[in-house]
Amino acid sequence: MAAAATAAAAAASIRERQTVALKRMLNFNVPHIKNSTGEPVWKVLIYDRFGQDIISPLLSVKELRDMGITLHLLLHSDRDPIPDVPAVYFVMPTEENIDRMCQDLRNQLYESYYLNFISAISRSKLEDIANAALAASAVTQVAKVFDQYLNFITLEDDMFVLCNQNKELVSYRAINRPDITDTEMETVMDTIVDSLFCFFVTLGAVPIIRCSRGTAAEMVAVKLDKKLRENLRDARNSLFTGDTLGAGQFSFQRPLLVLVDRNIDLATPLHHTWTYQALVHDVLDFHLNRVNLEESSGVENSPAGARPKRKNKKSYDLTPVDKFWQKHKGSPFPEVAESVQQELESYRAQEDEVKRLKSIMGLEGEDEGAISMLSDNTAKLTSAVSSLPELLEKKRLIDLHTNVATAVLEHIKARKLDVYFEYEEKIMSKTTLDKSLLDIISDPDAGTPEDKMRLFLIYYISTQQAPSEADLEQYKKALTDAGCNLNPLQYIKQWKAFTKMASAPASYGSTTTKPMGLLSRVMNTGSQFVMEGVKNLVLKQQNLPVTRILDNLMEMKSNPETDDYRYFDPKMLRGNDSSVPRNKNPFQEAIVFVVGGGNYIEYQNLVDYIKGKQGKHILYGCSELFNATQFIKQLSQLGQK
Repeated sequence: MAAAATAAAAAASIRERQTVALKRMLNFNVPHIKNSTGEPVWKVLIYDRFGQDIISPLLSVKELRDMGITLHLLLHSDRDPIPDVPAVYFVMPTEENIDRMCQDLRNQLYESYYLNFISAISRSKLEDIANAALAASAVTQVAKVFDQYLNFITLEDDMFVLCNQNKELVSYRAINRPDITDTEMETVMDTIVDSLFCFFVTLGAVPIIRCSRGTAAEMVAVKLDKKLRENLRDARNSLFTGDTLGAGQFSFQRPLLVLVDRNIDLATPLHHTWTYQALVHDVLDFHLNRVNLEESSGVENSPAGARPKRKNKKSYDLTPVDKFWQKHKGSPFPEVAESVQQELESYRAQEDEVKRLKSIMGLEGEDEGAISMLSDNTAKLTSAVSSLPELLEKKRLIDLHTNVATAVLEHIKARKLDVYFEYEEKIMSKTTLDKSLLDIISDPDAGTPEDKMRLFLIYYISTQQAPSEADLEQYKKALTDAGCNLNPLQYIKQWKAFTKMASAPASYGSTTTKPMGLLSRVMNTGSQFVMEGVKNLVLKQQNLPVTRILDNLMEMKSNPETDDYRYFDPKMLRGNDSSVPRNKNPFQEAIVFVVGGGNYIEYQNLVDYIKGKQGKHILYGCSELFNATQFIKQLSQLGQK
């Protein structure tokens, strides 16, 4: 049992570990102590866009201020000198960043400089900084230079993505371009490996690596194995020793890293989804845990005759602190709508209680009854008042989710997303279809041209027998009439012809969604969500290809799908090229990393899968996080060639 408990501690989520590392950096690279009473040292934080993306999902402005950060500025913005303040830099070691830092030194902008590089800086660039510091006679001011190895973005306790700036460098399109040169491919792979290396340094563990053969994932595995190996060899400078590791946490078992290639499953990223977080990502503008909504504010609360206000943009952070989000991000949408409604009702009840107490307190003192009620109620009122901040926070979350869920619901209704979801599930699980694909494609009310394209691509990817040329022409005509761009189909056609030679398509098992007759509750007119006509589909847990591959490798099951996956152990002295795992025990921790982009549908599927496994942990990572719209765009660019 001790082992399981420590395994849980070891998985002190990657989110916590990265947050701790950032706080230590902001504290001049000294571990941050919570209970020190003294004022923090006031300082400025200078970051580039990469640094900003890493910090923003993890630390709020308030937390930064608590750490003594009075100002946070972009490196390449016009900054005024603040000569009596230390500056903490958190940037990528790129040419232009280094030039700008040298310029800061020459202009003597700050009192002292703590230079932190997101990813390791090369010797030659370090010398450039040293020379600039000498020239500006600012050597004494450069207090510390650190490689932070934090070049990845953590979005959830168990989810990370490599980068957000220039993500097109490592996108699905970049990896699968037919005209990519070897050197370009090397650069893409090095970028991915650098981030993964940072991830493992932060996690403090050397993984055992498994990957499929003949894919980009294999190239990543080979390079990562080499990089980890070289670092472990160099004992003096190894990043995986003793104290940095929180020693003893991983002493029983190392995590498994499963590298999969996006090409094993192109249907899931196109799939219409039914769970809250994945829907938000699919239909709204949801980015690094922040959702941007355009709200059309009505005329109701403006003075008579006023013009209706224009749409104003609102953005909300959906963070792990948000209890409702944590609880429901994986729930089917109708359930979410119902829960928001329940929360609202319980909030109103609490609010009414506070109002009632206030009115009693206002009673005249003559009345005997009121006096006796007073003493009883003072206690109640005190507790009511002390729960006010909590109440307000609850109100904020309810408003937030009411707005977000309403926005999602509008899309579901306007585009008949429930119909698409159910139909695609049937296609992917090879169930008999109740109405023809052509009908949906030609129905002008069902969805946008893009929805139709997604549906058809899923059908095309999932069928064993590709439709005959005549049928295909008929589908193409219907799609064109519906306003679809056929480029993505061009690419998928080539892709399918190519993978057919390589292997049979991934099967999606047989999932069934059972429509449950609408919830009478949500149909109540009092509800804010008019769910009329939206099917209440309930999901049956069904493993997607990525989850299935993980399950085989983590539980050491023999399966033709994964038996020839390569096996790397960076700690072994001699690298050997075998698929025979030395370790025969099932793993407790695993990281699944998708080369070529991931999505919240797979993430949710893994989360649901691991719920049933006692004491096991999974992390999901991907080279970029895209929704179907962004993915279709990449497929379309690939199809233009």
